[in-house]
Amino acid sequence: MDKFFKISERGSNVKTEIIAGLTTFFAMAYIVITNPNQITSFSTDGALGQIWNAVYVASILAAVIGTLLMAFYAKMPFAQACGMGLNSFFFVSFILPALISGGDVVKGYQAGLVIILVSGIVFLIFSITGLRSKVARALPDCLKKAIPAGIGLFIAFIGFQNVGIIQANQYTLVQFNDFHGAIANGEFMTASLPALLALGGLVLIAVLEKLKVKGSVLISIVTVTVAYYLSTWTVPSFDMSQVGQAFKDFAAIGVTGVFHVDAWKDAFTGPAIGGVVSAIMLVVTFCLVDMFDTIGTLYGTASQANLLDENGDPIDVDKCMTCDSVATVAGAVMGTSTCTTFVESAAGVGAGGRTGLTSVVTAACFLLCLFLAPLAKLVPACATAPALIYVGVLMLKGFSKVDMNDVRSAVPAFLALIMMPLTYSISNGIGIGCIAYTVITLFSGKYKKTDIAVTIIAILFILRFCLVTM
Repeated sequence: MDKFFKISERGSNVKTEIIAGLTTFFAMAYIVITNPNQITSFSTDGALGQIWNAVYVASILAAVIGTLLMAFYAKMPFAQACGMGLNSFFFVSFILPALISGGDVVKGYQAGLVIILVSGIVFLIFSITGLRSKVARALPDCLKKAIPAGIGLFIAFIGFQNVGIIQANQYTLVQFNDFHGAIANGEFMTASLPALLALGGLVLIAVLEKLKVKGSVLISIVTVTVAYYLSTWTVPSFDMSQVGQAFKDFAAIGVTGVFHVDAWKDAFTGPAIGGVVSAIMLVVTFCLVDMFDTIGTLYGTASQANLLDENGDPIDVDKCMTCDSVATVAGAVMGTSTCTTFVESAAGVGAGGRTGLTSVVTAACFLLCLFLAPLAKLVPACATAPALIYVGVLMLKGFSKVDMNDVRSAVPAFLALIMMPLTYSISNGIGIGCIAYTVITLFSGKYKKTDIAVTIIAILFILRFCLVTM
């Protein structure tokens, strides 16, 4: 096992890899419930309830397949699951039109699976031919250094939001947790306690790291989880009643969805999607977002794990891209939206994960969720948020290597860094950074033949921003 996964070669050990795998799982376990919620807009009634059940099972199976591919083919400590944002876009593009028109939402769902399948096949072709890795390597050096830092800010922002450390504000968009208001309204336990526990968990990680204690992130997750249940006087419970029905609905409409002739007809000629041109634009959009989300995540987590080659690119990037593509195809066949490499993988990397064994452990945890759905709900958000925030701290260090004296590097790098959290999208940050780099390079007279690939990426993003609302 040591030789196969290169555990010793990468400076790790089995215990660390297991802890890292558990850390990654707990950091991204929310997707098990969140993905079907997003695809059905939190509805579990009637046909939408069937879709919820089918997507629940399909999401777990897709995550297991994709993560095991990362483990045994790419041998990297990255986990895969259905992408956030893309699942909401799936609902808006395929489920919502059927709801508005009074049509069959199951047919809309299955037509959407066809679009996901086609985009997955396109991913796969690009990966096998090496085009996806060439796109990744074509990114300018300033963006390669800015992407990990931008992802760090993004996942820290997610952590802050998940527990209410950062809250919405109608005037300033965001604000710090309103502790005074929560106390005055008798809502401290629900509105502010999770934020305090998360901040305490972050401090605990920092102290343990300073003392060089192994497994600091996982220790923090366990400690905050126990503190949460003790302070709220609640007891976690298991409800097994829906497990059987979930498998029935998965077999009835999920795994069979893309094999229906009507699904293909609806995908390219159905009124809900809008015809062939709209279908093509949807395929391109899913391709673009998944491609650059994955590229960004791979650069970010590989950088944190010191798994970059001499050119600053992730090792075995071609294999990682192929794993991502196969997971998307498998997910579409089983009945769920686009799968992508998860940014929360950085939590496991932060806990010391360096090999595919980390991914094996994460996949095993996901597999358990098929039969113990509430297991994913046991760990509260306030316990995993500190892990995300701490990883954000670690990933920011790469930005110091950007040449801030050169405006052509500084401005695109800064835009990529700041736009990821502000637009809530890794791919948006990369796209805006590419556009800025291309425009500055062109008008400053520094444009070279090697910049053509970045220009094409910039043009594609401009078209996406102008033609597709997400």
